[in-house]
Formats: sequence, C-alpha cells, structure tokens
Amino acid sequence: MTPDEHYAHYARLAGLLDRAFRVPGTQWRFGVDALIGLAPGVGDFLGAIFGAYGVLVAQQMGAPLSLQARMLANVLVDATVGAIPLAGDLFDFAFKPHLRNLALLDRWRRDPARTIRRTRLMLFVVPLAVVLTAFATLALAIGGLVALARWPG
Repeated sequence: MTPDEHYAHYARLAGLLDRAFRVPGTQWRFGVDALIGLAPGVGDFLGAIFGAYGVLVAQQMGAPLSLQARMLANVLVDATVGAIPLAGDLFDFAFKPHLRNLALLDRWRRDPARTIRRTRLMLFVVPLAVVLTAFATLALAIGGLVALARWPG
C-alpha cells in the first residue's frame, strides 16, 4: 500500500472510530472508540492500538517526528484519561483523538512549515503548563498545611 492509500484507510478508520453514530435529535456524534472504551482496560488499549496506526501512517507519509509525537500524545491522553471510570468514558465520547490526528495530518499536508512550528510549540507549552500547575498545586498544599500547623488552638 502507498502512503496515500494508508492515509485514505486511516481517514475512513478515524471516521468510524470517532464519528460513526449520531445521537438522535442532536448534532453530537461519537464512534466505535467511545463504545469500546466502555469495556474497562481492554477498550482503551484497543483505542490506543488504532491510534498507533495513525502515527504509523504519519511516519509512512514522511511527517516529522514532532508531528508524530503530538499525535502519540493525543493517543496517550485518550488512553490515560479514558481509563478513569465514568469520567474517562465521558471523555472518550468528546475527545476524538483519531479525528484530531487526522486533522493534524491534513494541516501538515497543506502547510507543513506552520504545522511543524505550532506542533513544536504545543509539545513545549503543554508539558510546561502541566509542570507549572503541579508545582503551583504543591505550593498551595504546602502553604495550606503550614497555615494549619500555625493555627492557634
């Protein structure tokens, strides 16, 4: 199969996984990935396998490592958060990692330089924001404990 054929196959798969069904009376769509995600453990693992196929397609198309890393991050976020009971299931219905990754590939095909710049920025900013949030939370927790320890009484 050529890279373009793999891309077309992944595009069909992404649609099946993330938007195959519509909730009657609404514009809200979901796919098979959200349904298999309801099966604890196995569902999120299968979703990650399908997501890994998308990263493989990106590699075959010659996408840069930064774009592949961002796609992999989308898959890992979906698998990690999706593993949380109930909240993860709701997240699975909304996040749609396969369509996100397909959109990344489409943007890269249309405007490679801009997409690579934005991807590199996201790969730097998001982890930095997570680390800063963790430090801020830790600082607030320690500050609260110190304030409680000094509380009169």
